[in-house]
Amino acid sequence: MEYRPLGTSGIDVSALCLGTMTWGEQNTEAEAHEQLDYAVSRGINFIDAAEMYPVPPKAETQGLTEQYIGSWLKGRQDRDKLVIATKIAGPGLDTVRDGESRFTASQLREAVDGSLRRLQTDYIDLYQLHWPARNANYFGKLGYQPARNDLLTPIEETLETLDALVREGKILNIGLSNETAWGVMRFLHLAETRGWPRVQSVQNPYNLLNRSYEVGLAEVSHRERCGLLAYSPLGFGVLSGKYLDGRQPAGARLTLFTRFQRYLNDAGQQATAAYVKLARDAGLDPAQMALAFVTSRPFLSSNIIGATTMEQLKSNIDSAELELTGDVLEGIDAIHAERSNPCP
Repeated sequence: MEYRPLGTSGIDVSALCLGTMTWGEQNTEAEAHEQLDYAVSRGINFIDAAEMYPVPPKAETQGLTEQYIGSWLKGRQDRDKLVIATKIAGPGLDTVRDGESRFTASQLREAVDGSLRRLQTDYIDLYQLHWPARNANYFGKLGYQPARNDLLTPIEETLETLDALVREGKILNIGLSNETAWGVMRFLHLAETRGWPRVQSVQNPYNLLNRSYEVGLAEVSHRERCGLLAYSPLGFGVLSGKYLDGRQPAGARLTLFTRFQRYLNDAGQQATAAYVKLARDAGLDPAQMALAFVTSRPFLSSNIIGATTMEQLKSNIDSAELELTGDVLEGIDAIHAERSNPCP
């Protein structure tokens, strides 16, 4: 397993990160522990969660994912060798803290303490803001419309509170998620001018169907040393090809939860078919090709993989050993040039 710097933190993280958002919904506690044991045995030291998980979010399951990680962490002797990341939910989510999910000082403290309790740990290695507390382009939004947002919390208040939490030792580093180039640079500027914690990572979607991160944010990640933590590297599993031709595999996420249609539009399906053909013509597993492409990007710190079965997990981790040839990379770029970002 390859390891890469987590920003300027001095921490090295595995090039693959174990995503956990299905635990508590599609995966039991025992299955979560099995995945954790196997991932660590393969060299993964980076585990990503969120207070709102599992997904889809429900009040009755909120926090189960962190609880499963906590019950696994309890009694382990290698906590210092693991990098545990989690997130505070952004504004507008009513399944967390009775709908009070703002980035105010009081809410940040309550969220951090809740995550520490569920994770059964004394500190969080990377604490992330799950989405911006302002009107911005995230979760597939197109176009930008300024809007008054009564939930907005000034970035200064948020970052100052995070600074206090770092000084107290409850969190070690901070990261952003679903952010824009403006947002990342604003956080970095405040950190530099006020002496507050520096953003170490940006967790945004990135895959063959959505390479929009390359426009603006990739340069920020490279020059400012706050690399991408890529989520949805398989587009909710779409890039495996299993949903092509209208198929709905039993037990699959998009079969169970029809709300996740972001990568199933006509243009996305056409692009997916082209990528799957390219992979199979090259003798590659389509999912492994898609993952290997993401992992190979120079602005990436870690590629967040998720699985509901051990078979999927093993195959996903095997992708770390796949080096794509020049011909395959040229084929990927040719498809992208013809069908750029069909699922932003």
